[in-house]
Amino acid sequence: MKSLMLQSIFGPPATEKAPAPSGQALEELARNVDKSARRLLGRSLSIREVDAGSCNGCELEIHAIGNAIYDASRFGLHFSASPRHVDVLLVTGPVSRNMKVALERTWAATPGPKWVVAAGDCACNGCVFAGSYACVGRVSDVLPVDLHIPGCPPRPKDLLCGLLALLAA
Repeated sequence: MKSLMLQSIFGPPATEKAPAPSGQALEELARNVDKSARRLLGRSLSIREVDAGSCNGCELEIHAIGNAIYDASRFGLHFSASPRHVDVLLVTGPVSRNMKVALERTWAATPGPKWVVAAGDCACNGCVFAGSYACVGRVSDVLPVDLHIPGCPPRPKDLLCGLLALLAA
């Protein structure tokens, strides 16, 4: 046991290396997102992430868009805790029966104009939870969805490209 503890303390990290960023592609994406957000909104885009009953895989990727590699804040994308200050509801997971009312109230508290983005396969089509007694269904069964971003979980780059497509529409 002692040797395992010493190995975990002094050994190499047990995590995977971060993917090498494609500097030129990320810079182009940053310019496009920033330009579209400022053209449409005149300011940055504020996002409220709502977990409607997911396994948290999508949340890990959503949090990754704020890390040093993707750095969503340089694109003008910011997360807010209050639905009263956001432009986009980014919903993950199938909508569980326990979260249906909370999701509807969050949508009602969000001022217009507002967009709803279903992120991940579970939010888009229910995935393995479709037909479960504990789920109401996919996000579009509860709210009007403006954009679906598939993936289990969707990659951070796909999330950023999806938000860019939303702004460009």
